[in-house]
Amino acid sequence: MNKEQLVSAIAKEAGMTKKDVALALDATLKCVTEALKNQDKVTLVGFGTFQVKERAARDGRNPKTGEVIKIPAKKVPVFSAGKGLRDAVSPATPAKKKATSKKK
Repeated sequence: MNKEQLVSAIAKEAGMTKKDVALALDATLKCVTEALKNQDKVTLVGFGTFQVKERAARDGRNPKTGEVIKIPAKKVPVFSAGKGLRDAVSPATPAKKKATSKKK
């Protein structure tokens, strides 16, 4: 699903115009981006959390030449899905009963 399709789906679900939904979505994405720039965490309970994590420096390899290169440390945005989203994507299966052994 691309942004245009998402805007259409939200507009249909919320009974709003696509123009209003596009403005709201753009504002939401801008606010999330600004929060991450400021090293803040954005938590949407039941959906997930956006945050910035530090990726350590490491050695890499140029696949063409095989030469070892240094990859510098950097900050990367990450998303952790919340329980509600995880359950929606992959519903939990009921726990199996353990087989009980009967002593004779």
